[in-house]
Amino acid sequence: MQLAAAKRALVQQFARIGKAVASPARLELLDLLAQGEKTVATLSRQANLTVKNASAHLRELRSASLVATRRSGPYVYYRLADPEVHTFLRSLQELAHKRLAEARQLIRDYFEAPQVLEPVRLEELLARLRGGEVTVLDVRPEEEYGAGHIPGALSIPLGQLERRLGELPPDRDVVAYCRGPYCVLALEAVEILRAGGLHARRLAEGLPDWRRRGYTVAAGARAQG
Repeated sequence: MQLAAAKRALVQQFARIGKAVASPARLELLDLLAQGEKTVATLSRQANLTVKNASAHLRELRSASLVATRRSGPYVYYRLADPEVHTFLRSLQELAHKRLAEARQLIRDYFEAPQVLEPVRLEELLARLRGGEVTVLDVRPEEEYGAGHIPGALSIPLGQLERRLGELPPDRDVVAYCRGPYCVLALEAVEILRAGGLHARRLAEGLPDWRRRGYTVAAGARAQG
């Protein structure tokens, strides 16, 4: 093969990745899979897709080697094929933030609005955890918490938070986290916490970003407040 032809063939391979992620639904699926492996049924429910549509999107992602599978009995579990897939996803989000005015406006209006206190960064949270100064609250679904969470974090899924506020220490700051910088679960949790009289902020990143920094990740059953 001539060098020029090899270059064209290589660019076509690069384009396979671009084609695979050229769908909002597939980007959402990758973000969900960054939390841990899931079945098609779980992904379809969390991404608000039919099982048929979720399966079709997952086939496209698998054809580009962005997701992998394993079978356990009658179930097929999907996962990110490599941690670098999450790195790529975050880089794509950051590039959109920098280059697309529409993306910047949405982020300013809903994730950096004046009524939203400045989020806690990972380094600050780590320091406050070591000092025993803060309650860390994981508001993702319980199965995501079980797959991996920040050590010491309490698990109260968003839908249960309002009726379980009494489980949280009233005299400590609360930092709520979910899937990542553009996950709305933590934003909604902070509103509920403040309405309940607690001082709360959200974590700027999510569990996958914590893991990517090389910080310790715990796994296992739900921790109670």
